[in-house]
Amino acid sequence: MTSEILSPQELSKIDPVFGQNSFDNHEQIVFCNDKDTGLKAIIGIHNTVLGPALGGTRMWNYANEWEALNDVLRLSRGMTFKSAITGLSLGGGKAVIIGDAKMQKTPELMKRFGEFVHSLSGKYITAEDVGMTTADMDVVREVTPYVTGISENKGGAGNPSPITAYGVFMGMKAAARFKYGSDVLENKSVYVQGIGHVGEALVEHLVNEGAEVTISDINKERLEEVRSKYGVTIYGGNDIYSEPMDIYAPCALGATINDDTVYNIKADIIAGAANNQLADEDKHGLILQNRGIVYAPDFLINAGGIINVYAELENYDRQEIMRKTENIFNTTLEILDNAKVNNLTTHAAALNIARERIETRKRENSK
Repeated sequence: MTSEILSPQELSKIDPVFGQNSFDNHEQIVFCNDKDTGLKAIIGIHNTVLGPALGGTRMWNYANEWEALNDVLRLSRGMTFKSAITGLSLGGGKAVIIGDAKMQKTPELMKRFGEFVHSLSGKYITAEDVGMTTADMDVVREVTPYVTGISENKGGAGNPSPITAYGVFMGMKAAARFKYGSDVLENKSVYVQGIGHVGEALVEHLVNEGAEVTISDINKERLEEVRSKYGVTIYGGNDIYSEPMDIYAPCALGATINDDTVYNIKADIIAGAANNQLADEDKHGLILQNRGIVYAPDFLINAGGIINVYAELENYDRQEIMRKTENIFNTTLEILDNAKVNNLTTHAAALNIARERIETRKRENSK
């Protein structure tokens, strides 16, 4: 009898959760299904050492369930480190709902999802993400208190997108200070890929500073809308990664820095809002370092959103939200300097700090 050699895809199906490459000692994975509303969702709880797992819910028309599982594992892990490095008493979690947000999302589906969140008794707290709005979180709030990012008129902190964009802008300015010796972005060429709520708010900051902004998005109507509003340029080429630019700002989905792009990109700096921008954190982080490209760790500079929703849990005001978000500039600069001194990738330097905070708390809890 001969032994059968299985492909990585086949192997992953033998261990559908623990065998995933993105599984990183996650504490809990919850699969949610409701026939009546059509809900199919996955909640990933990565780590709760520092506090309850907080992270948004993403509704996306995934190609298959394996893709959805991989996404929630990667995203929830990133939330752990985002909260840790930002100094928040929160763990990392995330949720994905499989489906078309424009066609399949209903109040009934959102309430049913909220009931699944509620069944976790506060171990996971949700918020908005791609495909979700503040109004959706208001619906979820009808069935569970374990949700943030609700409307201001309902006592929440409102839409976190502008705060996320401001944090990315601060991180970008810190990277410019590190690379160029000045954080002034006037006349710097910046390509913003993805013009959703966060991307547009980032464009506004950049235009106000005098940067030369080029935008890219699969939604042509959005491109025209943003160009008309801010006077920016729409990218008309086929390979944005090969274009000469000062700063590349990925603000859509993750893994745009991958085997196909990492050697082509001509930017001096990568600083954007997207989660998990490096398809392979170690490999691609090292290539960027060797090429002299400054990478501002995504889970650090896009933390403005979680700072905003955390305000609902800790009851601090808008002024404190802005202060904490502005401090992303200082933290980014510290990490870039740390990486240079210790000959580490910037991602590794940021990850080390986040992990040390978690390990310190774990030791304290065990005493």
